[in-house]
Amino acid sequence: MKKIITRILIVSSFAFANQQLKAQKVVVNREVETTNDGKMLLGHQLKDQFVKEPYSEWYTKEFNEYALDQKAVGELKKNKINSYNLIVFIGTWCEDSHRDFPRLMKILEEVNYPDSKLTIIAVNRKKESPTGDEVRYNVQKVPTIIVEKYGKEIGRIIEMPTTGYVERDLVEILKKDDQSVIKELFKKEN
Repeated sequence: MKKIITRILIVSSFAFANQQLKAQKVVVNREVETTNDGKMLLGHQLKDQFVKEPYSEWYTKEFNEYALDQKAVGELKKNKINSYNLIVFIGTWCEDSHRDFPRLMKILEEVNYPDSKLTIIAVNRKKESPTGDEVRYNVQKVPTIIVEKYGKEIGRIIEMPTTGYVERDLVEILKKDDQSVIKELFKKEN
């Protein structure tokens, strides 16, 4: 009887420990100190991290100086960008991220994009994050901006926008989504 109770306690302890591990929250706003790059953000971030030193040096300047393409911003509103989720992979050490991430944030501010639909993940020079999200999303370069709807990837911008403007590339992604939804509807009817 004593052995059975002991086994039950051991199994219960393992089950409880396993449950605790699964319930662990993702660390947000992690900052690390590196030998070559100094301070670097790593993992899930909130947008307010970028207005703090040393990131504000590049973030604030690009955010303030970027002139939005208002026509494209209007299209984003019309195409309901706020109904999509955005997953953004950046490197705080990366010049392309220094350019396009603040621009994206300015665009999102302009369209009143909800923070709850935005995921920002900072990676190291090997394009790795503590949670391994870069593997799940197959991220090879930064910045990578992924547009999702209902958990399905609609499109992505990799390293730099093909049109030269983040907002124009986002419009193109949303337009493709509208067409793909219509195609899916017709496929199901046939």
